[in-house]
Amino acid sequence: MPAIITRKLLLAHRPSGEVKDSDFELVTAPLGELAEGEILVENLYLSLDPTNRIWMTDAPQYLPPVNIGEVMRGIGVGVVLASKCEGFAVGDAVAGMVGWQEHICGRPEQLGVQRVERIPGVPLTAYFGVLGVTGGMTAYFGLLDVGKPKAGETVVVSAAAGSVGSLAGQIAKIHGCRVIGVAGGPEKCAYVTDELGFDGCIDYKKGGLDEAIKAACPEGIDVYFDNVGGAVLDAVLANLSLRARIVICGLISSYNEDSVPGPKHFEQVLMRRARVEGFIILDYGARFAEAGAKLGEWWRAGKLRYRETILDGGLDMAPEALRRLLRGEKKGKLSLRLSARAE
Repeated sequence: MPAIITRKLLLAHRPSGEVKDSDFELVTAPLGELAEGEILVENLYLSLDPTNRIWMTDAPQYLPPVNIGEVMRGIGVGVVLASKCEGFAVGDAVAGMVGWQEHICGRPEQLGVQRVERIPGVPLTAYFGVLGVTGGMTAYFGLLDVGKPKAGETVVVSAAAGSVGSLAGQIAKIHGCRVIGVAGGPEKCAYVTDELGFDGCIDYKKGGLDEAIKAACPEGIDVYFDNVGGAVLDAVLANLSLRARIVICGLISSYNEDSVPGPKHFEQVLMRRARVEGFIILDYGARFAEAGAKLGEWWRAGKLRYRETILDGGLDMAPEALRRLLRGEKKGKLSLRLSARAE
């Protein structure tokens, strides 16, 4: 195979406010010869996730921050172009921490990728979406292990039209719960109720969140799956049931802010004897097979619906794609096509 020149996006500056193109540096670099135990992968799709913005900061977090001058961290899927590693063949699909770059080369365990057991008819993007770490698995473990919903309880999910929230709400419905979504705009709210089957959806852009949530949840909220924080979290805190469970999956409303005030109604955690717990999907690595099997079963049975937005433009488009994600300018799961080889 002829030598490959690949392109990478390095973190050049820690962003202040919205991410800018100038926060990154695009570089080209040759890839060396494969050594024993290594694979060469062409990255086909990049997953855009709120956690990308967290990794750019130097604030305390669950993984080391991306250092200035390092390849921007990111999850994606790719195809093996060459292999000297047992268990990986040319043409195999892999998924994991591929980074914001067009190719990766090295030992799979060092690269942070695993071979994908492909299901006929399932698009590659599903392996970081509805069946993957940044979609279905996050919803599965966050809701069931942390939220512990019981049939008949009221579950509220923020960012309900997004990649995680849409699935968390559907999983709650599978378990016999009454589910209310919170989303931005009438189109997203209609999708949540008409296509995903939620029992109701509140448009946070209309304002009056406290009153809207109280009207939708007159008996209080038993489980809140939070993807956004901010004003929605505050309104939920004012409407908790006794011994409610609050699952902190994400706080996307504040990721571009340098400082964020605490919720006004936090005292209700005490008054309602509620439990607030954050979780990180990487803590569940030993159980990914369990979640993947169950999600696949529900999907094949028609119990899970999802949609995705796939942007074109290659690696150069990655900063703009992240901006669109954080503005909510997408439908469902957002990914970026990196290669013409992609399906």
